[in-house]
Amino acid sequence: MRPKPKLSTPAEIQAALDTLPSWQLDAGTLLCTLVFDDFSSAFGFMTRAALLAERADHHPDWRNVWNRVEIRLSTHEAGGITQRDLDLAMALEKLSERCTPRA
Repeated sequence: MRPKPKLSTPAEIQAALDTLPSWQLDAGTLLCTLVFDDFSSAFGFMTRAALLAERADHHPDWRNVWNRVEIRLSTHEAGGITQRDLDLAMALEKLSERCTPRA
């Protein structure tokens, strides 16, 4: 069993958000909403994102409605945002750039 992750400080979270243009802080979670050209593009992103999340053993709360993907990250066992969330957000940000969501 791995140790309980340490919560990130507000300064650590803000520093990460400064490098993550698609993400914001919302109700104690990291939130990203991406809009793609169509359902297939959105679902393709989610498939690639699922593989990243599985490798990280850290799974997002997310939803998909047609061409829109909403992602929320927090570490439930820590009760908030940890480095694991920040790392996954960075990986998903890079992935979304390659999948070209609309602005």
